Parts: sequence; structure tokens; C-alpha cells
Amino acid sequence: MSAANSTVLVIDDDENLRASVGRLLRSLGIDFQLFGSIPDFLKSDPPNGPTCLVLDVRLPGQSGLDLQRELARAKREVPIIFITGHGDIPMSVQAMKAGAIEFLTKPFRDQDLLDAIQVGLSRDLARRESEQDLAALRERFGSLSPREREIMVQVARGRLSKQIAHDIGIAEATVKVHRSRAMQKMSAGSLPELGRMADKLKLLSDEPPGS
Repeated sequence: MSAANSTVLVIDDDENLRASVGRLLRSLGIDFQLFGSIPDFLKSDPPNGPTCLVLDVRLPGQSGLDLQRELARAKREVPIIFITGHGDIPMSVQAMKAGAIEFLTKPFRDQDLLDAIQVGLSRDLARRESEQDLAALRERFGSLSPREREIMVQVARGRLSKQIAHDIGIAEATVKVHRSRAMQKMSAGSLPELGRMADKLKLLSDEPPGS
């Protein structure tokens, strides 16, 4: 049901519930880590693969909602599935507005938990793949010469080769050579694709280009 190398993290001070969820995940071949408290969780190393967090709302000391806010401040992105025996509507609304996948009230059905875990792992996998793609794009952009970068930005803004040549004081043929090299290094199959890459890299100013 989940991507390879994925891990489900469970934080709940109820030992019986932790064991029950662990048995469920083990029966399906899903890797997991069980924690009885938030401090125990924070002392652990984050898994390398897709991850989601099954988190009790009410815990000794710091609450699950507190941890959700702490993870957000630390920019540690992990999909969260809240579970609680004392949930109320305002609490669930707060959790969902802050990005939680699901808010399950104990006792919950195994399938409801598994469905939420599937969503969480899929979402984290997509995020990780997007980050990897962006890192690869940045690496390719870093291989461009300063002139190629400049021309890539101008092309992405819709400037024609003759306009770029006039703006920076070089021959139009030279602009086309730099543009071709930039496209090759960026693995862009077309000018629109090069423009989308520039947009992903946030290279374009919010201000419209001058004519």
C-alpha cells in the first residue's frame, strides 16, 4: 500500500494502542517507529524515505497540536494524522487548518487509519520527488555561464534574440549560441519549457520586463 522505504511514526502514551498499531503495520509489511512521548520522538533521527506521523492530540506535557506547530516552525514537513479519545470540533478544525491529513477519534477503524496513512505517505513521496527535481534543476542552472544565465532569464521573459542582443550589446547570432547552450545544459526541449524551468527556479522578477 505504500512506497518502498516508507516509515510510519507513531506517538501515543497509551502502550496498548502503540502495540496495536504496530501489529497492524507489521502485518502489512510497513516499517514503523513507536514513541511514548514527544521528547522521545524529537531525540530520534528522521527516516530517509517517505514518512507520515500518527500523533495523539493529548500527551503529557507538550500536546500533539504543540508539536505540529513546532515542526512547522522548524520547516520539518511531515504529514500528520491526529488520533484522540477526547477530540472536539474546534480542535479538529485547528489541526486540519494547519495541514493535518486526518483527525480520527478513538476507537477508530483500522481501515480509516490505513487510508489516512496511504494519503500521508503518498503526499510525502510527492513532496520529496518535487524537492529532488528542484535540486537537480538548480544543479543544471549552476552549470551555466553567467552569460547563459542572463540570456535564459531574458528568453524566459519572452524577449526575442534581437532584443536581447540590443539590450546587452552583442550580436544576435551570439545570443542564439548562448541560448542553444543554455537549453542543452538545462535539458530543455523547447523555449516554453526553458521558461517553466526559470519560473520554478524563481528567476523571473515580479516586475514586467522593459521593452
